[in-house]
Amino acid sequence: MEADGKAGGTRGRRPTIVDVAAAAGVSKSLVSLALRGGSGVNPETGARILAEARRLGYRSNTLARSLVQGRTMILGVLLTDLANPYHTEVVAGVEEAADAEGLTVLLAHGRRDRARLTDRLDSLLRLNVDGVIAVSSWPESDALAEAARRVPVVMVGRPERFTPGVDTVANDDRAGAEAAVRHLAGLGHERVAHLSGSDRPASRARLQGYRETMRDLGLERHTLVRRPGGGTFADAAAALLDEGPTAVFAVNDLAALAVLDAAHERRAAGLSVVGYDNTALAQTVRPRLTSVDQPRAVMGRLAVEMALERMRGRTEDRHATLAPRLVERASTGPPPEGDRPADPP
Repeated sequence: MEADGKAGGTRGRRPTIVDVAAAAGVSKSLVSLALRGGSGVNPETGARILAEARRLGYRSNTLARSLVQGRTMILGVLLTDLANPYHTEVVAGVEEAADAEGLTVLLAHGRRDRARLTDRLDSLLRLNVDGVIAVSSWPESDALAEAARRVPVVMVGRPERFTPGVDTVANDDRAGAEAAVRHLAGLGHERVAHLSGSDRPASRARLQGYRETMRDLGLERHTLVRRPGGGTFADAAAALLDEGPTAVFAVNDLAALAVLDAAHERRAAGLSVVGYDNTALAQTVRPRLTSVDQPRAVMGRLAVEMALERMRGRTEDRHATLAPRLVERASTGPPPEGDRPADPP
């Protein structure tokens, strides 16, 4: 059986750059230059090459190109929890910056399991990614250090300790907690509770900021903290509201939603709630959630910038801490009339 027209010989196999060159009547090197968008290609010839490539169904072979160039143009992104919109919104910032640099992003999901995170990190390295951005503080320090000896590694999050060779982008969690508590106190709340999270560094910093600010405001006697432990945010929120606070500062937006749900179940009118991260959830839940904003897209873009700096020769470690800001919405207001502190005589 004869092959079909110019595509002769390509039926049943993947077309190659040689096939495109033959179909367009040009050299293989000119095809390569045109497909890369390089200068020096006549516009009419370039258009003909691209048209033949589309007709043949040609797709560039990334692996072959990486063997020639020594780069895959792939950035590996390791994250802990796809269910948390904070993580996915940071990744959106990573993708935006990577696209601008012609890089492809490859995601690896650790599912809140440190052993799985280490395995996924190894998988990314076996795929010869040009760099790794860990949107998580969970990966083991030794595993990150080993990876950083091979490719640029940037952590978006607050680590237990800095790992030599690994850059970091973090949020000032203590300052974010202070802003939340001062906002609630400024509305007249004294019984401000905190729904904490895991024992990870970011949660601990937010807890520290809460405790210190309650003390600084003279509200230390009202300090009340609950954390999920082995349970869920829903369980911890229910236990917390049983203690009768008029306001709750939650460790993240997911925890804040659990508080709002528990308040709805108890018909706890007038409870003020502040979340953390200012994810898309904060703008869609009712009442709309007051939340401490981490600049997630900025953090993602900065992580890519740091990785590129490493690729271009920077050797010293870089650690960036970004300032959060409080975004006020309808979930916070003055305490109910009977719960307001008496005016001083």
